[in-house]
Amino acid sequence: MKSLSEIETTVKRATRAAGYSWGIAEDVGKSIRILELFGLPGVKNLNQYYKDKNFKKFENLNLISDRNISTSLPFCPIILGLSFLDQVKMIEQIKRINFGIIAYPIIFLSFLSRASEIIGKKIYIKIDNNEFLLNYNVNIYSNISNKNLVL
Repeated sequence: MKSLSEIETTVKRATRAAGYSWGIAEDVGKSIRILELFGLPGVKNLNQYYKDKNFKKFENLNLISDRNISTSLPFCPIILGLSFLDQVKMIEQIKRINFGIIAYPIIFLSFLSRASEIIGKKIYIKIDNNEFLLNYNVNIYSNISNKNLVL
């Protein structure tokens, strides 16, 4: 088993190799580390996402509003997560935000956990029938117990 630091470093390198900048790689590394810390399969989901990224297209969402619907493609969880983090202070006032289909939403979940800490508020998210309560980047509570979760 790898340490959290090893996981973060490996994820950074893999993200850079997948074509993202070092800045994005840093954020993805931190986010996947959080998932693994809380016992969620971050590495597994990210690995599958990078495999799919080679032959599937994903939509980038840069400006978040209360209703975000993709034209036909699922949203990229990395760009969506980074956009959410960048805009979290502006969208904090929105009580409910809807997203269309997000590719590998568990990856997006890690960015939301970090956003919870930034704004100092708990964030509740529902993905299909799975519910998550993100508690200031300290805890992720869920109604699921499957460690092999791939959303």
